[in-house]
Amino acid sequence: MYPLLLKPAVKDYLWGGNQLKTRFGIESDFDITAEAWVLSTHKNGPSTVRNGAFAGKTLEEALAAWGQSAPDILVKLIDACDKLSVQVHPDDDYAGDRENGNGIQYYHKPS
Repeated sequence: MYPLLLKPAVKDYLWGGNQLKTRFGIESDFDITAEAWVLSTHKNGPSTVRNGAFAGKTLEEALAAWGQSAPDILVKLIDACDKLSVQVHPDDDYAGDRENGNGIQYYHKPS
């Protein structure tokens, strides 16, 4: 085992900007870089390993090689240069029934 350096998946939505590249050094071939998925096991943009024996493999593949299952996780940076649309993120029940995936877990502090 060794520390994994990850390459984020990037998305080029039309409301994005260029600060993820210019201020944060995110590598992207897109003119507009709206999102950088910096820690992701999501099927639409997994993080890939940049270093060592697993370079070029997805985070999920590297963890599997170590006998670990990958958690469902998505951590992203967003550069929005325009108004964003309203988005509704489903809970686990809805996402499991209709998207064959996991939804957002909502946590609230009990009073």
